[in-house]
Amino acid sequence: MNPLLLIGLFIVAALVGYRLIGNVPSLLHTPLMSGMNALSGITVLGALFVTGLAVHTHSRLLGFIAIVLAMFNVVGGFGVTHRMLRMFRNRATANKEAAHE
Repeated sequence: MNPLLLIGLFIVAALVGYRLIGNVPSLLHTPLMSGMNALSGITVLGALFVTGLAVHTHSRLLGFIAIVLAMFNVVGGFGVTHRMLRMFRNRATANKEAAHE
């Protein structure tokens, strides 16, 4: 495929994705992050598979970079999800304590 076409497709997909995520209500962010973590895990597996089949050194290097970036995405997503769940847990605990008083 033409590299310019692929770059254009990437740019359009990034803009559409940014626009869609920007319109998501804050209450839906935690379930969406969990789903995206699952997709990022699939990306890691795909990058591992493709890197394992790579023949050339530069292909292996690109595969390694893809694995590292996908793992940053997975770890960051779990960190954000954990923080959001902790916020909701603190609110629920405060509400329960207020109800008992």
